[in-house]
Amino acid sequence: MRAVGFTEFGGPEVMRILELPEPHAGRGQVRIKVAAADVNPSDGVYRSGYVKELNPGAFPESDAYVVGWDAAGVIDEVGDDVRPELTVGTDALALVLPQLTRGAQAEYVVAPAESVVRAPRGVAPTAASTLLMNGVTARQALELLEVPPGATVAVIGAAGAVGGFAVQLAKAAGLTVIADASERDRDLVAALGADHLVPRGDGFTDAVLRLRPDGVDGLIDTAQFTAAAGAAVREGGVVATLRPATDAAVDRGVRWRTVDVSKDLGDTGALDQLRDQAESGVLTLRVAATFAPEEAAQAHTLMEAGGVRGRPVLVF
Repeated sequence: MRAVGFTEFGGPEVMRILELPEPHAGRGQVRIKVAAADVNPSDGVYRSGYVKELNPGAFPESDAYVVGWDAAGVIDEVGDDVRPELTVGTDALALVLPQLTRGAQAEYVVAPAESVVRAPRGVAPTAASTLLMNGVTARQALELLEVPPGATVAVIGAAGAVGGFAVQLAKAAGLTVIADASERDRDLVAALGADHLVPRGDGFTDAVLRLRPDGVDGLIDTAQFTAAAGAAVREGGVVATLRPATDAAVDRGVRWRTVDVSKDLGDTGALDQLRDQAESGVLTLRVAATFAPEEAAQAHTLMEAGGVRGRPVLVF
């Protein structure tokens, strides 16, 4: 089968088409014939070799690596002991962990049944492929804040894929949301449901504190990963980040927590709920651009340029 991957670590230019053995579903697994797979920033982190350097044991030795977390397509093989709704011919989504298995950017993906759910009805596979990894990330970040309905949270990077989901999930949870936005993104972020818009960048903290002098109850930082953001959070509040903030320090009892998507890979209930929220319009799925598998290097280049609104998607 054709897969998108690399045989050496490096920049986007190492991405290429690989010919790999076709996988088959075993017990407790399903196979998806992939129609679309999105490209996320973590794909570039793996491709660069950073993950292997940071934790060699988490990235197995291989002569070929396939990245990608999200696969959207049609189930074409079902193993034993699989939920009855996962039948051959079902439109489905899979969330896979690239370090533990071949990633999602391939013609066929085999995944544990608990990490596979029916696709949202009426949604094209290209858009559907942007849901699970980004949705789980935003959902977990919100849960890490441990704030009750009626609390106020702030979101950095609100125009991005994860940030946009965070705004929408926070609103669905009954929270007041302060979100950052550049001038070109103000309409977009407002449409996502943010209650207050503040400038992106250096003026963020001061603008938040003008709205909430004691600080917000929690902050989701999807972009800057810097301890300076902690000043916008009240005493004892929480900052949730997608990567560790290298300069984070305990100040006024503010707690720093980092999302780990791998913890929720098999949470079928959470994946089903995200699917339902996409199906009902609570979550807005955004495709930045589509690429053929042979154009994977261009998709990675676009992702790493920054400022992408939505996700690049590889179409098989």
